[in-house]
Amino acid sequence: MTDDSPRATDDAPRLIERPVAAAPRPSADGDGAGPDAGTSRDTVFSSRDVNVYYGTFRAVRDVTFDVHTHEIMALIGPSGCGKSTVLRCYNRMNDLIKEARVTGTITYRGTNLYNERVDPVEVRRRIGMVFQKPNPFPKSIYDNVAYGPRVAGQKRGLDDVVENSLRKAALWEEVSDRLSDSALGLSGGQQQRLCIARAIAVGPDVLLMDEPCSALDPIATARIEDLMQEIKQDYTIMIVTHNMQQAARVSDTTAFFTAEVHSENDSRTGILVEVDSTQKIFSNPSDERTENYVTGRFG
Repeated sequence: MTDDSPRATDDAPRLIERPVAAAPRPSADGDGAGPDAGTSRDTVFSSRDVNVYYGTFRAVRDVTFDVHTHEIMALIGPSGCGKSTVLRCYNRMNDLIKEARVTGTITYRGTNLYNERVDPVEVRRRIGMVFQKPNPFPKSIYDNVAYGPRVAGQKRGLDDVVENSLRKAALWEEVSDRLSDSALGLSGGQQQRLCIARAIAVGPDVLLMDEPCSALDPIATARIEDLMQEIKQDYTIMIVTHNMQQAARVSDTTAFFTAEVHSENDSRTGILVEVDSTQKIFSNPSDERTENYVTGRFG
């Protein structure tokens, strides 16, 4: 970590930068000996028996899977199955919801993300997020990208940070001659790529994307999908999508969620059905519920 980077509080444990050994991925029958057990891929996130509550209501239960470095993991499933809720666990965005609480264990490169001494601000620097609707600040294109580094105290080298981030987001060629223009004047697809550049500018390790293409036209969607493939060599990516074709196109691993409906009050609790390589999920899933969903029989 450079001197310009934001840091955890003095008494917080350092978030481990070195990779840790990959834990076995759970198979459909829960024996922990999934298709990649025993491989040497580095584990970025390890989730075990994760539950998310809003007050006394359990919105998501018993989520267990690993996410590996430089892969794209897609979270798919019908509306209301907790995909976005689960995604927000990985950079502690659920902390911002008063009644939300997370149980179980989520580690990031071996460090428990929910240890009380871990600084959530540092977590969100290392684990960036791109939201469903593009949300550029009402500032110039330049100031949008430079915002995070400036907040972190960086004063020198901002021009290079802005250019490098916009290049990684495949936007530099389109905006390099108008960096002082308002970001709000960009098209929807450009705004979303700007938001990706803004996330990249603080030097994250992971990018979380919550339906980043749902508000975009097909051409802009294709640009974002191509971009994900280009930048996964530098980042690990988790994406929530309702578009199964998109999941099949861009992801390496897919986790399928569904929802249990409670008969007493019609509330829904999200559950993880299975996680496996995207090719297997879409061609030969282990669970009938997954097959019914990916073939369009429900959802």
